[in-house]
Amino acid sequence: MEAAGKAPSPTASEADVPQLTEHLFRQESGKLVSVLTGIFGADRLQMAEDVVQEALVRAMQTWPYQGVPKNPAAWLMQTAKHLALDLVRREKRFHEKQPEIIAQVEGQAGDAEDPPSLDGEIKDDRLRLMFTCCHPLIPPDSQAALSLKTLCGLGTTEIAAAFLTTEAAIAKRLTRARQRIQEQKIPFEIPCGPELASRLDGVRQTLLLLFNEGYKASSGETLVREDICAEAIRLTTLLAEHPAGNQPRTHALLALMLLNGARLPARVDSDGNILRLKEQNRSLWNREMIARGIMHLGRSAAGDELSEYHLHAGIAACHDTAADDASTDWRQILALYDRLAAMDDSPVIALNRAVAVANVHGPAQGLKAVQAISGRAELSSYYLLYAVLGEFESQLDNDLVAASHFHRAAQLADLKSEQAFLAQRLRDCEERLKSQPTPARGCL
Repeated sequence: MEAAGKAPSPTASEADVPQLTEHLFRQESGKLVSVLTGIFGADRLQMAEDVVQEALVRAMQTWPYQGVPKNPAAWLMQTAKHLALDLVRREKRFHEKQPEIIAQVEGQAGDAEDPPSLDGEIKDDRLRLMFTCCHPLIPPDSQAALSLKTLCGLGTTEIAAAFLTTEAAIAKRLTRARQRIQEQKIPFEIPCGPELASRLDGVRQTLLLLFNEGYKASSGETLVREDICAEAIRLTTLLAEHPAGNQPRTHALLALMLLNGARLPARVDSDGNILRLKEQNRSLWNREMIARGIMHLGRSAAGDELSEYHLHAGIAACHDTAADDASTDWRQILALYDRLAAMDDSPVIALNRAVAVANVHGPAQGLKAVQAISGRAELSSYYLLYAVLGEFESQLDNDLVAASHFHRAAQLADLKSEQAFLAQRLRDCEERLKSQPTPARGCL
């Protein structure tokens, strides 16, 4: 798979430095934090995050005047390591391990112009950090938040949107998680034996949350964040290749990401506005990624396990293998959603199933499926509920009702591209209403 977005040129101008550092923060911060945690210990996770942030600040301060290094990532790696070393030198207990740590830092630093070395160790460090963040001593609601922050560089706003909660709540979760790692001296390691299974589930869930944030961003100017999707795929690939994570469920998750990620090039138009599946140019879909996704879906079939990842990946495969929208096997998709709903009673799953019902049995049945959703109140502030209702009502020529739903959906949508799409659907309804003949009035 090609990288989703290339780094700006190292000879970037002063105006390009913020863009370059933003890119590096997304692509390199997780690597830097994992390497530093491997050297200094998981109990210094907060310190690792802080010095990585400080290294990026220094880059923004110095690069416009001194020029961008030939290898910006290596410059950040070396700067962060030395910042961390300066901090721990002040600690009394550092002196016990001083020779060992100095040897690690200076032995790995190299020249700032050289690429970071020990790629294999960096990969292992990233996996170790994932498993550290998903340790059972850390509350489940904090595991994913911590992983998204430390490994993937997501901000509290993005994480809060992913969990449908507030930034303050996420900040508390992150603080508690870091404190738990420090207090419990949670080891920086990939577990083995019975402990592996429980932590693997947390790791996979975190990776899926990361991919979803890139597939449909919760904030910012753009709907799609291909760099985040690429990072999720890269980390999941590492997990699937490692003996600890080489399991059917991991391959199903990777298949899900690849099959959905293959459609990203066609998901928005030239103005960044969202395109529905039936509107997308399928020739833009990444066929190499689809092939990889189908391959991993096949590998996920080993054994008797059937997880939610398998079913979601199967649904994605139905879309990706259809020659056009008309030939989509919606009956198979509905059957997969039926099995998924039996595993997960989430209202969001039920809403997606209602869309499949409408495509098989018509919009009226789709409306009934929405009305039958258990826990529908949880969707009251979810814009897609009203977008789906508006679509069904529009197909039934109930444009007045449809318009009210599209209006509500537009009010709840956060991204400009979503708002623009819904505003257009609203205008379509209003235009049809204007063209309808005015009912004759009776004589008085």
